[in-house]
Amino acid sequence: MPHDLIKTSREGVVATVLIDRADKRNCLDLPMWIALGEAFDALSADESLRAVIVRGAGTEAFCAGADISAFSRERGTPEREAVYGSELHNAFHAIRTCIHPTIAACSGWTMGGGCGIATMCDFRIGSEATRIGIPARNLGIYYAFEEIDPILQICGYAVTAEILIEGRVFKGEEAFGKGLLSRLVPDGTVHAEATALAERIAQGSPLSARFHKYAMQKLRGAQPISAADREREGSFAYTEDFRNAAEAFLAKRKPVFQGR
Repeated sequence: MPHDLIKTSREGVVATVLIDRADKRNCLDLPMWIALGEAFDALSADESLRAVIVRGAGTEAFCAGADISAFSRERGTPEREAVYGSELHNAFHAIRTCIHPTIAACSGWTMGGGCGIATMCDFRIGSEATRIGIPARNLGIYYAFEEIDPILQICGYAVTAEILIEGRVFKGEEAFGKGLLSRLVPDGTVHAEATALAERIAQGSPLSARFHKYAMQKLRGAQPISAADREREGSFAYTEDFRNAAEAFLAKRKPVFQGR
């Protein structure tokens, strides 16, 4: 369904998806995740395009991830968790499998689900002002296999462990060195460089770009995920640690994890 905070525009053969929620660092609630996935599905079906940029409104944040303040109404029961997990998977899958080259303009905070969106893209442009990471450990949550896979492919095991287990948040230069950012540009030029990159891609053969993207993803050779694996990845929603951490986040206090 259309959403007034997920906006798609087009300039010639380049499309831009804007997460327009600057007052909340462009974090997404469930309707926004659904709209984001639908936007990328629609763009992927448009063969007249040659590149897609995704960016956040303003310069403070690309996307700070999921809207934790909405978790109490969107998550927490098996039924709601099944819907949330499915729609989140659909959104990430739509971005990752978009037939066009995709560019994330990672200006400022690129956290949690925002890091997920960025790593689903083919290119990630950032600056020294970029802050990128996944604070899953602070909420007692688990990232899905499909969300971890592109990070592992991009950064390797050691850096993925730093991100998910240690909970590192990287600044621009270090993020570039780790592979999380594919290009580092001066502060204030992230959006301009994303546009320039899209225009350079658009000058090449779209069929060549689409095939090479498809081939690279095919050659990654992801392992099949079992039903038991699927059950485990969503089990955090029923833990005391997750409920307590979500409450602590909203109260701006440090969570205390009990391991249950």
